[in-house]
Amino acid sequence: MRFLLLTVIASAAAWGAEGTAPPSQAEIQSIVDKFAAKETEFARAREAYTYRQHYKFEELGAGGRASGKMEMQTDVVFSKEGKRTERVVYAPMNTLQRIQFTAEDEQDIRNVQPFVLTSKEQSNYNVRYLGRESVDEITCYVFAVKPKKMIEGVRYFGGQIWVDDRDLQIVKTYGRGVGVGKKIASQRFPKFETYREQIDGKYWFPTYTVSNDTLNFDSGPVPIKMVITYKDYKQFRAESTITFGDEVEKPQDPKPPAKKQ
Repeated sequence: MRFLLLTVIASAAAWGAEGTAPPSQAEIQSIVDKFAAKETEFARAREAYTYRQHYKFEELGAGGRASGKMEMQTDVVFSKEGKRTERVVYAPMNTLQRIQFTAEDEQDIRNVQPFVLTSKEQSNYNVRYLGRESVDEITCYVFAVKPKKMIEGVRYFGGQIWVDDRDLQIVKTYGRGVGVGKKIASQRFPKFETYREQIDGKYWFPTYTVSNDTLNFDSGPVPIKMVITYKDYKQFRAESTITFGDEVEKPQDPKPPAKKQ
């Protein structure tokens, strides 16, 4: 089993290993098409797994100490009927003072921070080849990814992705959630890194997301720290048929403080 650690080791030249020519545009497009197809397989496979997700977001005050936090732990499970659902198992009081957790933040946790670039989503993004790097001795293709255009109310990923050149799956992402609309004009979204780990010897699953950033609001900067962990992945097995495509039941958020600035 190949594990992805958090140490990122810069590799040789940006355009491939030393002494090799950069791939042609046709070769790059072939790589993108192939890894998008593998990501599609992974996204479908992940829908058949249960796991535990823990989210912790902190405002930082003097000395880098937490002055407020929002925390939630949920289990993604299946009912006896095979319907995928989400169960909140831990949600202490929200003590954030200067930041409100919004619907856009929730979308980012669900879809952007564990970013998956499927064949269906591929047409929504410009994907530009940057070169090769090694991530903990795993040789990766590195791509810059940004949305071609944005529809109001839809959240997108903007940043970089590292794709294992053997398994052709994303093993690391770095960027932030982006979108357009009047609702988010005054909102700020943190940069983050998400790391994946190979589960069951085939697919790379997100296991850790971290952000140490400063959100620059009109009222002033707010340093933050965010950590999300995904663990205890287990493939669901039952005689009943798994139901795909149903919306995951939305957990009830703790009552937020004043509006996000």
